[in-house]
Amino acid sequence: MKTIRFHQPKELVFGDHCFEEFADRSLAYPYKRFFIVADPHVVPLISAWLGRLQKSGKHFHLFTEVISEPSADFFCSIRREVEEQAYDAVIGIGGGSVLDTAKLVAALTYSDQKIHDVYGIGKLSGRKLFLACIPTTAGTGSEVIPNAVLLDQDENLKKGVVSPFLVPDVAYIDPVLTYTVPPGVTAATGIDALTHCMEAYANKFAHPLTDLYAMEGIRLIARSLETACKRGDHAEARADVALGSLYGGLCLGPVNTAAVHALSYPLGGEYHIAHGISNAMLLPYVMEKNLPEAAERYARIGRAVGAAGSGDTLQQARDCIAFISRLCTRVGIPGNLTGYNIGKEDVPGLTNAAMKVQRLLKNNLRELTELEVSEIYTALIEVA
Repeated sequence: MKTIRFHQPKELVFGDHCFEEFADRSLAYPYKRFFIVADPHVVPLISAWLGRLQKSGKHFHLFTEVISEPSADFFCSIRREVEEQAYDAVIGIGGGSVLDTAKLVAALTYSDQKIHDVYGIGKLSGRKLFLACIPTTAGTGSEVIPNAVLLDQDENLKKGVVSPFLVPDVAYIDPVLTYTVPPGVTAATGIDALTHCMEAYANKFAHPLTDLYAMEGIRLIARSLETACKRGDHAEARADVALGSLYGGLCLGPVNTAAVHALSYPLGGEYHIAHGISNAMLLPYVMEKNLPEAAERYARIGRAVGAAGSGDTLQQARDCIAFISRLCTRVGIPGNLTGYNIGKEDVPGLTNAAMKVQRLLKNNLRELTELEVSEIYTALIEVA
């Protein structure tokens, strides 16, 4: 059996109200100066904890200005602030962009390396700051993965940094923190998590260890995402989607994603389409292209979520694709690029940018040609 390597937080905690445990533990940490990166809407949820930090004598700065597509320049400005104020711990509380920013700040503060030096795999030389990550959306899995993504403005393309030094020291996943996430964000992040699981399962580097996480994540998200979107405070549905997101994150380090994410990056970098939405639009089309090599795996997914009929393997795989399309529609995600000001004249640029993301394309079960990538983008425009 081939070798697989997991990099995970030293402490991983999951469960309703576990943020309260983190709040207690943080007061005993030996660190004195906390740089806290948070989504603005999270502040009311953590205000009691911030008050306790202040009373305990710890110094903290609350930074709530992370943009939805953080860029390299934006990151560098935050890094300078952390270095100037001599913080010794970074805590990220929020969605994927917040956590990715916190991870890179912790890794590159007090380092001689620049952000452009570390794009790619295994280029970070270390990390000197303590790092804790607490997600408030169920989607990216950033709290448990050795990856972070920034927008490179020079190329208008999202680029990844992959290193075990990006894995947090501690991660707390509290489904209760997701109750107030709006339906649209719940849908987009949930489909992102589903895509993580599906691309890990149907992947050239799939492995029995990650297959367990991926398939269970698919099952949990498929059964509960629609309920979580419609009833935000439904405890069981929120826990299912949060756990499914965590499982997807646990797959990302050792296996990673594939063509859906590669094609999604240009849509986010150039046109600022939310990552989960672009994944959702692309997923059925990429699955269709993958059928010659992925039918067996897609059929298994279809059977696991109760979507596969009594047909042969290929038909069951097609049933799976149809199920994914219906799920995206039911949770309110558009099925095409209408409204994003993208025309056929933009397809060559999108295709060229996507083909550069070989870090992910190499994982796809079937090698996609430049023409096939172009056909996927074109289909998303023509179906509008």
